Amino acid sequence: MMIHLYGIPNCDTVKKARVWLDDRGLDYTFHDYKKEGADLAKLATWIDAAGLDTVLNRRGTTYRRLSDAEKADIDGGKAVSVLVQHPSTIKRPIVEHEGGLLVGFKPEEWDAAF
Repeated sequence: MMIHLYGIPNCDTVKKARVWLDDRGLDYTFHDYKKEGADLAKLATWIDAAGLDTVLNRRGTTYRRLSDAEKADIDGGKAVSVLVQHPSTIKRPIVEHEGGLLVGFKPEEWDAAF
């Protein structure tokens, strides 16, 4: 099973997700937004699949620090641009796997998926 984990290594939730995968012996590839950036097309696909409110992390400090103009009328197209410029505004972690897409870390959802 191919598992692709996207996130930021120092994020506590990403750390928990990685430990969860490691404890179960599940192999995965890790994509670090800080080093590798965020892919425009992939973000658009995730928003289509899970919804903007699921993919966009409005609770984090990076989002709160955005200008009012950047936050105004944010929709799928504008959001992708903001997410690429500010990868910390992407909800973490995001996992692509053969069965679909997981956004955020909820052990019960991950147990069902894997």
